[in-house]
Amino acid sequence: MVRWIKIAGSQYLGFWVLGLAVFALQEAPYLIMPFLRLESNPIINLPESSAVLNICEKLLGFLCIVLLTFVVQRDSGLFAIGSGWQRIGFFAAVAALLLNYVGWLLYFHGRQSAAVILFFIVALPPLYYAFIGIWRENWPLFLTGVVFAIVHTAHVSGNLRT
Repeated sequence: MVRWIKIAGSQYLGFWVLGLAVFALQEAPYLIMPFLRLESNPIINLPESSAVLNICEKLLGFLCIVLLTFVVQRDSGLFAIGSGWQRIGFFAAVAALLLNYVGWLLYFHGRQSAAVILFFIVALPPLYYAFIGIWRENWPLFLTGVVFAIVHTAHVSGNLRT
């Protein structure tokens, strides 16, 4: 972990290389999807319901990755679970990622209901980022992840209805 410029309090503009790794873990199902022969793939073929929500969703997702990778805490090590809220955030992030993988397994095996898509595949990744924000005491990431979860879920819900 590298710290460059103090932003506020104990927050620094810097670089957390593991941020890229935890992002890649969340994106892994999308990387293997092209190699699977799915009978149906509604996520890829969703009609667009709202251009505004689409733009907001993309911006919030991008901002989560930027905040995850480039906002670091003064006292955080490269990889330390921490204690108290940090520990809760870490284990919540692990649980969110594992549940996201369960959702992808269901999806890849043909269980592609709106409930599976919205909870496991849509809501959990932004919450994963929010929980990482708690773990790393990266409060801008936490807040952005929560807003991203709301916008992403509303947007995809609307897309599923059209």
